[in-house]
Amino acid sequence: MIDHQRWLRPSAAAAVALLLSGCATFSNDGGFGAVAQATKARSGAEARMARNDDDRRALEGEVRQLLAEPLSAQTAVQIALLNNRGLQATYWDLGIAEADLVQAGRMQNPGFSFKRTHGDGEVAIERTLTFNLLNLITMPLSSRIEAQRFEQAKLQVSAEAIRVAQETARTYYEAVGASQALGASNQVQSAAAASAELASRMQKGGNWSKLDAAREQAFNAEALAEVRRARKQSNAAREKLTRLMGLSGADAGYKLPERLPDLPAAPRELQDVEEQAVRERLDIQAARLDTEHTARTLGLNKATRFINVLDLGGVSESDGGTRMRGYELTIEVPLFDWGGAKVARAEATYMQSVNRLAEIATNARSEARESYEDYKTSYELARHYQDNVIPLRQQISQETLLRYNGMLMSVFELLAEAREQTTAVHNYITALQEFWIADTNLDAALGGKQK
Repeated sequence: MIDHQRWLRPSAAAAVALLLSGCATFSNDGGFGAVAQATKARSGAEARMARNDDDRRALEGEVRQLLAEPLSAQTAVQIALLNNRGLQATYWDLGIAEADLVQAGRMQNPGFSFKRTHGDGEVAIERTLTFNLLNLITMPLSSRIEAQRFEQAKLQVSAEAIRVAQETARTYYEAVGASQALGASNQVQSAAAASAELASRMQKGGNWSKLDAAREQAFNAEALAEVRRARKQSNAAREKLTRLMGLSGADAGYKLPERLPDLPAAPRELQDVEEQAVRERLDIQAARLDTEHTARTLGLNKATRFINVLDLGGVSESDGGTRMRGYELTIEVPLFDWGGAKVARAEATYMQSVNRLAEIATNARSEARESYEDYKTSYELARHYQDNVIPLRQQISQETLLRYNGMLMSVFELLAEAREQTTAVHNYITALQEFWIADTNLDAALGGKQK
């Protein structure tokens, strides 16, 4: 019987590889600590990850406590960060990225083969144990690349959490404003209905023309249509907020405040909004890391384009009483493929990444300028309604009521003035809503809360 045995004699390089593999372990928090810190700094709310059923039940209990009182914008954001299931799914991107990082820091398992042949009364047995030497050579660079990807994943997950927080705040103001606008529309319709009813009675008594009565009834019909439109908008905004907060069933019956927050005493004065956006926005930081990662990948491809398979194994053969020692090396011969296509693809991918980074930065600057200008204009518009339009409408309403009490004006003029005042209030609500949405959009354009 002939016995051929091929065993890997542990070398210094293999010992180092085993040591490096042993050091590749998972972190305690899976990278979520950095995400939670960035989210807290930029949204003011806390992000937490539900890793098991106990975590999920704890988060649900906290959400129900938050729902016990009428929601504020910050409470709605907090609920979304805890309870939005799409966001919870995104949190697990960190686990995938960290698993890739740990895997890159571990040697591939050795290959073992067993071969048995026989003929002419003899049996030959061959055993082979091999290690992938190329994996050992490229392990440090691969680990650095995956570490870069892990950091990029942290930024991307943080950016998504902040996006959900900002979208929730924006939708909150839409929902509260739409509900408040619905109340104003109901007041307009009530005044219009009273005017139409009075006009109908006076027309039947011969004290009002058909034309004037028809005008009052037409206005009432339009006011009723506006109420239905406002109710539609209010319901849509509320349901969107419900989805962002991940609520259903009885939890969807949460309470909203009756009115929007008051206008601040003065608008924010910001300097260098473009530079601030480029410095703080996480999408730019993630794109920058992606470009750096692509560059490192290009370097790896250039280093290995001629060596695609490299296996090293020790050899120990015995044939009868004769023993021979040595080693064998298997390497791919670059006869047909010299790796040029792989390098060209990496270079093209890198140039794509560079141009996308430039595009993101350019767009960020423009969005920062646009959002800041919109914020200032929205503040000026809401302040104009608050300081000028509404006080004038109130003054006109008081004077109209005095003249009506003095029998100097008709009831129709009084009702018409009531409608005009309510319409002005409705426009002020819309301007105030637009301001708070612009305030949220400005935070988003600059990379997070700046207050």
